Amino acid sequence: MTYALPVAAMSIAAYWKDGEGAWQLTKSGLITMSTAVAIKYTVKARRPNGDPYSMPSGHAAISFVSAEYLRKRYGWQYGVPAYVAASFVSYTRVRANEHYVRDIAVGGGIAFLSTYWMTTPYKGWAIQPEWSAQRRGIRLSREF
Repeated sequence: MTYALPVAAMSIAAYWKDGEGAWQLTKSGLITMSTAVAIKYTVKARRPNGDPYSMPSGHAAISFVSAEYLRKRYGWQYGVPAYVAASFVSYTRVRANEHYVRDIAVGGGIAFLSTYWMTTPYKGWAIQPEWSAQRRGIRLSREF
């Protein structure tokens, strides 16, 4: 399921012939996984089963990247099933004694923030934070 979510998200982008969206998903995934791996090897938290490198959960991170991408880019009709699947992946990681809930929360939080920041809606209204050297605020836009 962990790998099915990003494949499904990329397939939906291909179905809509949405190259910009595919690039946004790729950037979000790269940012999320780079951050997760950096934290994982810096913190070196122990897993419930005693193995190292527990936090954050990479499985949760990549699953929630896909879910938030589908929700923000294409709407809740795509996002809800993806969030259910990502939550299931996360549940199984805790149930299998591979992660603590905190590991899931950190992985999901990194994924949500990077994807929310990198993804724009495919069509319709968008509310996006804007942060640059010259401006700070919220941008409201609409695509037709």
